Amino acid sequence: MSTAETDTSPTPELADLPALIRQWAKEHGFSDAGITTADTGEHAKHLQDWLDMGYQGNMEYMAHHGDKRYTPSSLVPGTTRVISVRMDYMPTPDNPKEALTNRENAYITRYALGRDYHKLIRKRLASLAKQIDSAVSGYDYRAFVDSAPVLERALAQRAGLGWIGKNNMLIHPKAGSFFFLGEIFTSAPIPIDPSFDTDHCGSCSACLDLCPTDAFVGPHKLDARRCISYLTIELKDSIPEELRSLMGNRVFGCDDCQLVCPWQKFKKPTQEYDFQPRHGLDNSSLAELFMWTEEQFLKRTEGSAIRRTGYEGWLRNLAVGLGNAPSTIPVVEALKKRADYPSDMVREHVQWALAQHGL
Repeated sequence: MSTAETDTSPTPELADLPALIRQWAKEHGFSDAGITTADTGEHAKHLQDWLDMGYQGNMEYMAHHGDKRYTPSSLVPGTTRVISVRMDYMPTPDNPKEALTNRENAYITRYALGRDYHKLIRKRLASLAKQIDSAVSGYDYRAFVDSAPVLERALAQRAGLGWIGKNNMLIHPKAGSFFFLGEIFTSAPIPIDPSFDTDHCGSCSACLDLCPTDAFVGPHKLDARRCISYLTIELKDSIPEELRSLMGNRVFGCDDCQLVCPWQKFKKPTQEYDFQPRHGLDNSSLAELFMWTEEQFLKRTEGSAIRRTGYEGWLRNLAVGLGNAPSTIPVVEALKKRADYPSDMVREHVQWALAQHGL
């Protein structure tokens, strides 16, 4: 067999692709892109250890799909490479720390203030994949944005987009962690980027120490059952009473473990108009939001990630926030108006909130 027949080095066209992909990704609004093999490495074991401890709570789906979550080629047969991209989402101007201290106002995680990112990023990824296919045809491409079981932070780390911090967030040394991730699975043997193997957290433990509900068991170990993001979004039942007073005014998600991270000084404001706050959700009172009818909720959360919690979950979360708010007339009156709400779960949380105000 000749040398030419055994040579497996990438063709010149494929060799040029990494730089072109990064250029095209930025033209599509992404902040960065990297390429890795279809392998999550040691992250598969970390996932299984986390599941074995039961830290996923009611998120049973985390244990489903066999090895597809951590083996890209099982999810999409023929996959040899994963193109990982990130897109900044922090709105501007914004002052999340100030929003957390105004206890009569609702705090909503910054990624959910604007339009839901799934459709926007998926559309951009599909367009990027089409552009790559036009340049080097004959391969398969499939885009994902939280639409399938994918260990996206693991793949992004292996693609060189940052390291996974003690708070389990992917952190980029020049952009912090306020960004979305997306992936393109492909059969094209594109040259890969070096993984980001250096951990820059050092001895810092601010994210672990300042978690409002002490959800971190240790570095890289989150007990989701105590996490405010889990409690306000994923949990569909009553919020454990012992955790309610610790949640403050956080009614959909929580950013504390990111906000306190020293690397956030490098965060970049989003360039996407769709990620800017809608309906004043970055500066709305708990009482005002609590009085939304279901029709108002559905209308004002159309195209928003907030829809995930459902109307009753929304009221439940707001009731907790109102229970932690100052005992002002608007706060107390709003709770009283929902004291006889038909839902047992909502009514339970309203009664708890009223009791917090001595009523």
